[in-house]
Amino acid sequence: MRRRVGRPGLVGTVARTAVITKTATTVAGNSAQKQANAAAAQQAEIQTQAQVAEMQSQLNAMQAQQPAAPASAPAGSDDMMAKLQQLADMKANGILSDEEFTTAKARLLTQ
Repeated sequence: MRRRVGRPGLVGTVARTAVITKTATTVAGNSAQKQANAAAAQQAEIQTQAQVAEMQSQLNAMQAQQPAAPASAPAGSDDMMAKLQQLADMKANGILSDEEFTTAKARLLTQ
């Protein structure tokens, strides 16, 4: 049988068309999938931003409802509170009697 030179036969044309069609379909599918993924990511980002904004507004509302913090006490009062707590612990543990606790507390408060 003699082979044709030049244009392909009917089977060759159909095979080439099938390959081209499959390639085009795959490329279009990949492109559509990438677009869908990008849209989903964008939607998730918008939802996250909305949640953050809602949480921030709730936090602001909670802070508005709370009374203002009192002015901080002088640094010496923190030390005095620690000493009073230590005296109370010593009394609770039985190291100090009621009289000793009262005397030590009075001495501490008059300083």
